[in-house]
Amino acid sequence: MNWLVTGGCGFIGTALIRSLREEGGHAVRVVDNLSVGTREDLAAAGDFVEVSSGELGPMVSGEHLELVAGDITDDDLALRAARGADIIVHFAANTGVMPSVEDPRGDCMSNVVGTLNYLEAARHAGIRRFIFASSGGTIIGEAEPPIHEEMPPHPVAPYGASKLAGEGYCSAYFRTFGVESVALRFGNVYGPLSGHKNSVVARFIKRAVEGEVLEIYGDGTQTRDFIYVDDLIRAVRLSATVDGVGGEVFQIATSAETTVQELTDRLLPALTAAGIDGIEVRKTAARRGEVRRNYADTSKAQRMLGWRAEVGLDEGLRRTVDWFVRG
Repeated sequence: MNWLVTGGCGFIGTALIRSLREEGGHAVRVVDNLSVGTREDLAAAGDFVEVSSGELGPMVSGEHLELVAGDITDDDLALRAARGADIIVHFAANTGVMPSVEDPRGDCMSNVVGTLNYLEAARHAGIRRFIFASSGGTIIGEAEPPIHEEMPPHPVAPYGASKLAGEGYCSAYFRTFGVESVALRFGNVYGPLSGHKNSVVARFIKRAVEGEVLEIYGDGTQTRDFIYVDDLIRAVRLSATVDGVGGEVFQIATSAETTVQELTDRLLPALTAAGIDGIEVRKTAARRGEVRRNYADTSKAQRMLGWRAEVGLDEGLRRTVDWFVRG
């Protein structure tokens, strides 16, 4: 297939592209503003050709990788980039709670208007499937877990509100225009190639490697559902190909609740095994806008996509530490 991947230079984008390249036969076009991921990150996923927005023609079939440097808020670029694509995977976004608290308007422009631009591109280009990277806990807000797709949303932070708006547009474009949108509410994704991420696993490993203190925000009893990146990529690819899932929302996580303190306790042995010890852990002030408890019921994804997470936390942490330490 011909894949258009927004945010394809980022952590999850490069993981998807590596998976497609390993299988072979796919054409991939990446749109990325290079604010987080870099050309070097994309090069780690495969050899690519950079195409300027002014020279952008329709995608052609074959096995090749293109990069278009541009922003998802550019609606004209979206329309031109989507020509010839079979599927859009929309990863690009303003990510994280704290950036959205600091700049709610910028968060809205990226996550709402940017998503609308690529849904419009899918509509005009006649693209059959649109995969939207959403977020479970931040959309549902404070609720008794496990969270699931039928729970009413009450976002705590602007980030959750903007992702909820994106889901709303996905639903509308399926029901009004027939764009087969699939929204995937990711858990806390971790794994190799996450050097640019500021999520807890990547942040802790980077600080440990650099000999810095690991800071737990709050008392460490807040919980998350940590999913290894390879498991998540399988869910993305199934969402692109399984029939009868247009307009659906899926929780993509592990159905396991882990406190940040427990994560830390399980990460330290993996760091020690990699030759990093003497690590200091310190608790600091809690952050505004964070949900206290979050883990997901993934039974809908199991039933409709035939998907479930396979990599356990200890094994996933070991692989991730190994990548950070050895590359």
